[in-house]
Amino acid sequence: MSGVLSLPAGRAAPMPRTSRGTFASSARGWQFLAPALVVLCLMNLVPILWSIGMSFFHYKADRLRTPPHFLGLANYIDLLTDDDIWERVTNTGQMIVGSVLIQILVGAALTLLFYRPFPGRRLILMLVLTPMLLSTVFVGTFFNFFFLPPFGFVSWIVGALTGQTFNPLASPGSAMACIVIADAWMWSPFVMLMLMAGLAGVPKELCEAAAIDRASGWQRFRSVIFPSVRGVLLLAVLFRTIESFNAFDLIFTITNGGPGTSTESLSTEIYGDAFVLFETGRASALANFSTFVIIVLVNLYFQAIRQRNRAIGEGAA
Repeated sequence: MSGVLSLPAGRAAPMPRTSRGTFASSARGWQFLAPALVVLCLMNLVPILWSIGMSFFHYKADRLRTPPHFLGLANYIDLLTDDDIWERVTNTGQMIVGSVLIQILVGAALTLLFYRPFPGRRLILMLVLTPMLLSTVFVGTFFNFFFLPPFGFVSWIVGALTGQTFNPLASPGSAMACIVIADAWMWSPFVMLMLMAGLAGVPKELCEAAAIDRASGWQRFRSVIFPSVRGVLLLAVLFRTIESFNAFDLIFTITNGGPGTSTESLSTEIYGDAFVLFETGRASALANFSTFVIIVLVNLYFQAIRQRNRAIGEGAA
């Protein structure tokens, strides 16, 4: 018997790939990727590097003939010692905590409502998802008219009950609450979608085993459901925290930072420095500071995920 195996008729033996062929295939792949990489660098990397470099200079965009003046870290030191900036940081933190907390609670409630099928579920679900499909400027303008007297619905209801004119945008606390409500109304359906996707991944075998063991509803939620959706929940919190941190449209259209500066955020401060005062260097430094905060939040998220995976691995061992 021959030691060489014969191939079926009509089928040629595969040719071994040489190093030259591998190199040619790799070079061909880079040729296809190069245009996309160039566009990404021009659209993302170049502006970031320009912003970082400009943050070390004093430069006003409305004075193009005046050359930039190098300041070193003066812009960053000025930001860290400016009480107004820390007021913006506090306002941003309040918006994030209030908005994200409401979105998580409302999103969880909507998930419990729409997780199981019922008559008319699809139509009602489409209506619930409508806010997140709208333009942010449209939502902000709508809520501005919704709150402002004399035609605002809230003002009209309170005025009918108390006999006095009520303007929720006139006081700092209620104005902040108006922004939080608008943001939560728009993005709670997003959290619902994330949680419904997480629930779809819960193993049915574990739920059936918990039911056989006569576990209570709370025990099943704590031991089976929540560990399965915790990663998705953390991801939803991360996404909504970043979006709320960068919120500008709602603030600009609902309160425009008022009354006074009570609803000014870091985003509106960057806008004011860059496009009102034309302090390009200071605005760049503040934008880089905001980016640094977002990077810290993302790292905290991945650290929480790593701890969760480590705990799961230790439990399995």
